[in-house]
Amino acid sequence: MNRIFPTLLLGAIILPAPYIAYAGPTELFETPNKGVASEAAIEETLSLSLEEAVYLSLKNNRAFIVERYNPAVTRTYEESEKALFDPVLTGEINVSQDEDQHGEVARSGELSLGVEKPFPSGTGISATISGAANEEPINDSVRVGLSVTQQLLRGFGSEVNLTGLRQAELASQASDYELRGYAQSLVADTENNFWDSFLAEEKIAIVEESLTLAKKQLGEAEERIKVGKIPEIEGVAARAEVALRNEDLINAISDLESKRLKLLRSVSSPGGSPWERELELIKPSIEPASEADTIKEHVALAYKLRPELNQARVELRNGELKVVKTKNGLLPKLEGFLLLGKSGYSNTLSGAAGDISGDGYDLTVGVRGELPWENRAARADSMRSLLNRDRAEAAVANLEELAELDVRLALIEVKRLKAQVSATAASRDLQEETLRAETEKFRVGRSTSLLVAGAQRDLLASKIAEIEAQVNYNKALVNLFLQDGSLLNRLGFDAPGAAPPD
Repeated sequence: MNRIFPTLLLGAIILPAPYIAYAGPTELFETPNKGVASEAAIEETLSLSLEEAVYLSLKNNRAFIVERYNPAVTRTYEESEKALFDPVLTGEINVSQDEDQHGEVARSGELSLGVEKPFPSGTGISATISGAANEEPINDSVRVGLSVTQQLLRGFGSEVNLTGLRQAELASQASDYELRGYAQSLVADTENNFWDSFLAEEKIAIVEESLTLAKKQLGEAEERIKVGKIPEIEGVAARAEVALRNEDLINAISDLESKRLKLLRSVSSPGGSPWERELELIKPSIEPASEADTIKEHVALAYKLRPELNQARVELRNGELKVVKTKNGLLPKLEGFLLLGKSGYSNTLSGAAGDISGDGYDLTVGVRGELPWENRAARADSMRSLLNRDRAEAAVANLEELAELDVRLALIEVKRLKAQVSATAASRDLQEETLRAETEKFRVGRSTSLLVAGAQRDLLASKIAEIEAQVNYNKALVNLFLQDGSLLNRLGFDAPGAAPPD
């Protein structure tokens, strides 16, 4: 099957780019009204090859456009987790006024500025500077302070405190695998819809040829009836055969219309309503391909590339992170803290600021902690994370087994249909000879219209069986490559999720 297509254009559709490339359908994704394929798409008749159908589906399919937003949305959670360790600026300003029962008014004001910075190690540092001014009595003050906290048990260490970020990164990776899986399914559906449409066109051509042959046979029968060489009853079988071929043609035309709509939905060609657009399919190569890879090679590819299997592996790693986090949550909360400050006092704020340079300071060092009496919630969280991790391990093993089963079944079908291609071709050759023989015997009076009609039906069935075998063989290859996860690779795509998790 011919799968050669420009890889640079194809790869650009779902190329794993830096984070900015996932900020929505920007120039990389917003291509429905641009490019070579779009110019062809706006014509009333859409001339389409198999490779162009795949390209258009990944470029224009509306469902896939929706899916392409998901990695962008998911990656925003990484930024949210990183923001937990960003510095935070703080500030406060207030003015107050008190009036006692004698009518004396005391006014004061306060201003403070600070910065806080948490670290993945469980350390928190904050620095503040504040000033206070009192109108009566005049007593202004300035203070500079430094606060350091350190989690000593629960929340200690970057391994625990970075689990949220690591989980967000895993979610982004899982989103890539999900997008790849959707892309592969879309490509497989598009190829199958193309082959179904091609088969429907070929069936119409075969039925029309058979109808022409049936009409020719009817004409010969009527001529022989006129000259008295055969009885009139012989014309009934010939007319019935023409009627049957007309029925077959009506059904084939209706089937093509249904297949056309499905293919148009896959490619979602722009430029007005796609449903009214006619399709002109460029005939693909339908010759059997060379021998497929061995079972071991296909299974190895499936273990490496199957998106749902890689998603399960990501989920397992996510479970391992949850185990680390909940295990740490079993520990008591114990926090060490240090508060260091210097203050200055004067009748003016400037004087108070100058007084800070003195020898005086204040220092507080201590620890504080808490522990729920039975700590049942933390124990339940830890047990749940352990069970979920074990379940994720079992899920990976199950999916590996299912992947191998799917590959083996798909490969059996490929081999069966490849053999059917040769078998149906031989059967069609024999049916042609049979019809030729029956026609000659009818012309010399040694056969009947009924036998000739039967031979025509057998030839029609053999021709349809032959083209069906060829098409189904190519569809079986598509399914095989879908099951081993290599469909996008074989088409030349460089798409996200092309390797298992690190």
